[in-house]
Amino acid sequence: MSRRPTDAPQRVISTAADMLATYGLNATSIREVTRRADAPFGSTYHHFPGGKQQVLAEATALAGGRIEVLLEEVLKDGVEAGVTRFLAMWRQRLLDSDFHVGCPVLAAAVEEPLEGGADDARNAASAAFCRWEQQLTAALLAEGHALERARSTATMLIASVEGAVAMSRASRNIAPFDRVVAQLAPLCARP
Repeated sequence: MSRRPTDAPQRVISTAADMLATYGLNATSIREVTRRADAPFGSTYHHFPGGKQQVLAEATALAGGRIEVLLEEVLKDGVEAGVTRFLAMWRQRLLDSDFHVGCPVLAAAVEEPLEGGADDARNAASAAFCRWEQQLTAALLAEGHALERARSTATMLIASVEGAVAMSRASRNIAPFDRVVAQLAPLCARP
């Protein structure tokens, strides 16, 4: 069964998000993305006139949106239980990928495009981080945390998880992730 040509742009964006998570910003090429997405290379620039930068920005936004949806779902259980569930999923993702898959939003945030050009992917990453912080802050506020503590805790959660994922990927070892997770649980407890 062949895929409909009309869903090719979405497949390209989704595939680019997956490649960002594994290979990073600069190693994600349009040619390889379209090959893996089973999309026609020739029409890529028709759908994405901004080229690689547009694809990567849209892929970063998609990845950020996926995490937003996931956070919304897990936070229904309360902050402590939700964050614990989210961290367990991240832990499993690291192990299942043998530490080859990280966060595509972080990849877009920390790499400078080799070709130069717009900061579209970085801006999409910044927007995603901001939305995640807002979600976590709102959830912490709803559980009685003071505003400044809620904001600080939300920032600490995101920065800690992103750093722990990067450290575990670099060492190909889950221990850094587990040590960070052990420190995060008390931050999420109701005041």
